[in-house]
Amino acid sequence: MVEVLAPVLSPEEAFQRPDLLKQMDVLLSGWGAPVLDKKFLELAPNLKAFFYGAGSVRRLLSPEFWDRNIVLTTANAANAVPVAEFSIAHILLGLKRAWAQSVEMKKTRAFPKRKMAVAGSFGSTVGLISLSTIGRLVLEHLSNFEMKVISHDPTVTQAQASELNVEMVSLAELFSRSDVVSLHAPHLPATTGLITGALLASMKPGATFINTARGAIVREGEMIEVLCARPDLTAILDVTHPEPPETTSKLYDLPNVVLTPHIAGSVERECQRMGQWVTDELRRYMAGKPLKTQIARARAASMA
Repeated sequence: MVEVLAPVLSPEEAFQRPDLLKQMDVLLSGWGAPVLDKKFLELAPNLKAFFYGAGSVRRLLSPEFWDRNIVLTTANAANAVPVAEFSIAHILLGLKRAWAQSVEMKKTRAFPKRKMAVAGSFGSTVGLISLSTIGRLVLEHLSNFEMKVISHDPTVTQAQASELNVEMVSLAELFSRSDVVSLHAPHLPATTGLITGALLASMKPGATFINTARGAIVREGEMIEVLCARPDLTAILDVTHPEPPETTSKLYDLPNVVLTPHIAGSVERECQRMGQWVTDELRRYMAGKPLKTQIARARAASMA
């Protein structure tokens, strides 16, 4: 579809080839993309479109980028698929208290003698924080199960909530009512430290908290205090702040914490889905057809 000017280049290598940047009409990139600031754009006067084979582009863009009216599209929807799958898996495991029971069984080398409060999926309540691209995909998956889904997202109107068939509630109500809470909010100044210890402490006995968004959205110190005081709660943390946690962090030692190394998003073969998404978008662009995931300035600023 296009003439490829060079093999894959790092941003540093690209800056060393201004002759290539000057010829470039379309930029194809993914994780590790250059920041499209004034310096870069001056070297790429003919750039008309940026195809990003990953999720958020918020840190990559600049006012100069938007002033140029460059077409922007991302594989955010493709990257949402494995995150939603990971979340669904842990929501269902959380409703069975699978991790807690596994820890207890390994500790005692027998079936747990004390009966744990297990919600199960039937008739339980799952709370989704943010109906972002990922949050909506999780909501869609949950429609296959006989459970109640509630959500907190200040950007969602009542009309949209009705269309999605989800009950919108306050953050406090979501935590107090849910058997599992799954966090999907973008990391913005307004969401930094959004999840407090008080919210976590208000959760039902045996409840599970899942974070596949960003660690900085949670007040980690307060969360650790609650998890120490409430061993009945389980935290599934695919993200922390910092990443990985400091070697002295109690998150490594608490039996009611499950840590995974930021693997909810696309890894290995799953990355091919993002590459295919970008290729399909490029094909539409070259044919003069509307793009599926063209991103406007306001939308880019709100992405995780």
